[in-house]
Amino acid sequence: MSNKSIRNNPDHYYSGEGSFDAHLFHEGTFYRSYEFLGAHPYKDAVRFVVWAPRAELVFLTGDFNNWDEFSLPMQRIHGSGLWEICVKGVLEYDTYKYRIITSKGQEKYKADPYAFHAEERPATASKYFDIGGYNWKDNSWMKNRNKTATYDKPVSIYEANFMSWKRKPDGSVYSYRELATEMVRYVKKMGFTHIELMPVMEHPFDGSWGYQTTGYFAPTSRFGTPKDFMYFVDKCHENGIGVILDWAPAHFCRDDHGLRMFDGTGCFESSDSQKADNEQWGTSNFDFSKPEVMSFLISNAMYWHEYYHIDGIRIDAVAYMLYLNFSGKDLMNENGGYENLEAINFIRKLNTVVFQHYPGTMMIAEESTAWPMVTRPIDDGGLGFNYKWNMGWMNDMLKYMETDPFFRCGNQNALTFSISYAFSENFVLPLSHDEVAHGKKSLLDKMPGTYEEKFANLRLLYLYMYMHPGKKLIFMGGEFAQFIEWNEWQELDWFLLDYELHGKMSDFMSDLNKFYVSEPALFQQDTSYEGFEWIEHENHRESIISFERIDKNGDRLIAAFNFTPVDRPIYPIGVSEEGSYKTVMNTDKKRYGGNLPRVKTYQSLNEPIHGRPYAVRVDIPALGGIVLKHIKPKK
Repeated sequence: MSNKSIRNNPDHYYSGEGSFDAHLFHEGTFYRSYEFLGAHPYKDAVRFVVWAPRAELVFLTGDFNNWDEFSLPMQRIHGSGLWEICVKGVLEYDTYKYRIITSKGQEKYKADPYAFHAEERPATASKYFDIGGYNWKDNSWMKNRNKTATYDKPVSIYEANFMSWKRKPDGSVYSYRELATEMVRYVKKMGFTHIELMPVMEHPFDGSWGYQTTGYFAPTSRFGTPKDFMYFVDKCHENGIGVILDWAPAHFCRDDHGLRMFDGTGCFESSDSQKADNEQWGTSNFDFSKPEVMSFLISNAMYWHEYYHIDGIRIDAVAYMLYLNFSGKDLMNENGGYENLEAINFIRKLNTVVFQHYPGTMMIAEESTAWPMVTRPIDDGGLGFNYKWNMGWMNDMLKYMETDPFFRCGNQNALTFSISYAFSENFVLPLSHDEVAHGKKSLLDKMPGTYEEKFANLRLLYLYMYMHPGKKLIFMGGEFAQFIEWNEWQELDWFLLDYELHGKMSDFMSDLNKFYVSEPALFQQDTSYEGFEWIEHENHRESIISFERIDKNGDRLIAAFNFTPVDRPIYPIGVSEEGSYKTVMNTDKKRYGGNLPRVKTYQSLNEPIHGRPYAVRVDIPALGGIVLKHIKPKK
């Protein structure tokens, strides 16, 4: 028999296996369901398994049978909602879909929800891919990560979008492997500890930024193969950089080949259109009451940890998941409240399972409301995340910085209020993509004042952010003061680095990251009041604040900030120890685009102030900040 005829009419059979796995899947406790559903090597064939509970018939069709519609009928697994078939002669990268005949006789062609690889858009078929066999070189990284959590470690995150970070001269995108050189080298040079990637899961529309997913188990083929993406993560770890993925488990893409109405009915979504339809984003909501959806989504989080060695997940739109009425719908739970009880149960189960297997990972909630105990243990009534984006700090801080300095004196509370709740959760301070898109302007363009004052304001914002309790996140381009807001269709304006103040902003951010990592006072007690003390926070008239950050040994850094365009020479700051204080950071250094020619050292004076026995009289630059460190006497 010729190869051509084999490909037209491949041998196939049914294993008859999988009833126990099917039971776990339908129970909602199959947390590695990606090892069973989808396409996997099986004896002398490839076994395909798909969930289509209300389908009348399911056929497999693809390159291996010349896309014949009838030659590969699938069979139910022991009366479950799962269908299977084993096909010989399937080659890696063969494309395929499931042809589903609904109970109403309609025909649907669906991509595999569990596919590990997919065609590049606009094509929509799944690809068979053997996910095993990558030779990881990050054993040391993984052992160290799994031993300890990051609460008392430095975390400065560079949020990035592969499509628009950097392009080749002809406008084409870099591949995963090319990014493993280009991006990793750059992020390491800039001193960030982690890269957070906007969703890399397969999605049809670039303009969704990846948040409208069709292939939850497939890294997008825009940049290469799954093993190419493994290589990217491996190279990050080799260079001491962690990888966090954005993940959208609240809702999914409505495109015909995706999850919506998978077997002609709502499989992954509710059959109630009020609950299923997400008008805000034009998507469909996952139905967290279904155990199969629990198996699917928790398995997905496990899969990215297991096969791609990721170091954390940032869960998108958590507030939308938690509230039935978040988008304005008048929906209530069985108790008459607006909380989505099924989503709460899903979130707690998700965090429980992931941390049981990957205790050193980061599970980060994008939660924009005042929902209590997001990062507290589930046994105490919390949701079980270990980090939450501090949207309150971000909103208040940007509002304050956008205010003309002349009027900042009347908004001091926006600057200081965040400390009142800074330790109620484990926070990440985010200056994310959401703040530099959709007409919001870039961070630099938000800043008031002259050209030079805009840069001074931005350096001031960054230093305040890095001295404030909480882990740090900056969206790409912010590190060199991108002037226009982010555009997902084009690369960052890298040419700006040739302009003096942009180049010096890049130097400032690199130095700031390295300073942050080198000073335990800035991260060891991020989640405790023991790591922070106000010195002065009520000088509204001059818009000056100062505080201390403290490490576990009691060593302190003193930070002072001036949010007006007026220099404050010989300004008194209360200190607890006698002696000399060296300036270890100053936003006004000439290297950063300021005016300060040299770093100063200050001697304490016997002038009690701010509840402390001594004072140092320092020069705080206009629209600037300084950080002081006590010079310990030599023994």
